[in-house]
Amino acid sequence: MAIPVDSIRSLINTHAALGRPFIFAVDYGCTSGLFLTRPTEQRELFWEMDGVGNASLLPVPARRGTHFTPRYISRDAYAASFSVIRRHLLRGDTFLANLTARTPVITDYSFEEIFLRSKSRFRILFPGRFVCFSPEIFVNITPDGTISSHPMKGTISGLVDNAREKILADYKETAEHMTIVDFIRNDLSRVAHGVHVRRLRYIDTLVSSKGPVLQVSSEICGSLPPDWRSRLGDILFSLLPAGSISGAPKLATLRAIAEAECHPRGFYTGIFGHFDGSALKTAVLIRFIENRDGCLYFHSGGGITVNSRCDDEYNELCDKVYIPWI
Repeated sequence: MAIPVDSIRSLINTHAALGRPFIFAVDYGCTSGLFLTRPTEQRELFWEMDGVGNASLLPVPARRGTHFTPRYISRDAYAASFSVIRRHLLRGDTFLANLTARTPVITDYSFEEIFLRSKSRFRILFPGRFVCFSPEIFVNITPDGTISSHPMKGTISGLVDNAREKILADYKETAEHMTIVDFIRNDLSRVAHGVHVRRLRYIDTLVSSKGPVLQVSSEICGSLPPDWRSRLGDILFSLLPAGSISGAPKLATLRAIAEAECHPRGFYTGIFGHFDGSALKTAVLIRFIENRDGCLYFHSGGGITVNSRCDDEYNELCDKVYIPWI
């Protein structure tokens, strides 16, 4: 089912120019992905974005799961990867890097049940391969060619006293967020004009099995040329991998990440999207559970700067391992 990304880029250009709807996904490494027409009728990939999708076509599982148990990686193992990123930060190769790890999980919840019960804006199920319940937009494009991105940087449990005030006042989180906002603004300026920050550091509240989670986001907008549909695939691929899950500067940071991370990301931190014939919505593939060789892994991570503390980042990585319902 997966096909090379060059084919996906061409298919996106062709179908968008003709106003034909489709659904697609691209892996983190931009090597392969998925592309399907008749997005709300096909049954190979199940998805929903802001209430639109084909989730209703997926049969409800006969039995419900009862447990979800993460087997977190050790602090020492995480610290080894963290030290690699810190070395690159101190050397000046990068000033923001997204470090991730995979957590083995033991559960009797099926991917189908997780997908159907997830409380999330963006859901996708590739049967037998992965399920994702993402809160993060990659880019949206309206019919008039307005492109917007909503990077998320800064996470705190909603159970913490004065959580909103604490996350917005945190120096490290603020610096990290402002770095990614500036990076995304520069990224969008390569494909659009009039790029500006419409909203800076607003709070989204997410539902999780560990209680509410507060996430800090910003909105950056610009205007695409009139012929954007015929070049949609080229525009999207020029922005990949997403800045919020790689870092800055992008190429040097990607090399640092490759050195630090012990396991391939696959589709995790790639993107998926829906073109409805006139507009596009895409999301980043985070909050992601993968079946790899018969074992289940929950991928999570966070941004690392010179001000980051290893224990804090490890705790954040673990806090992001959850299923999105109470």
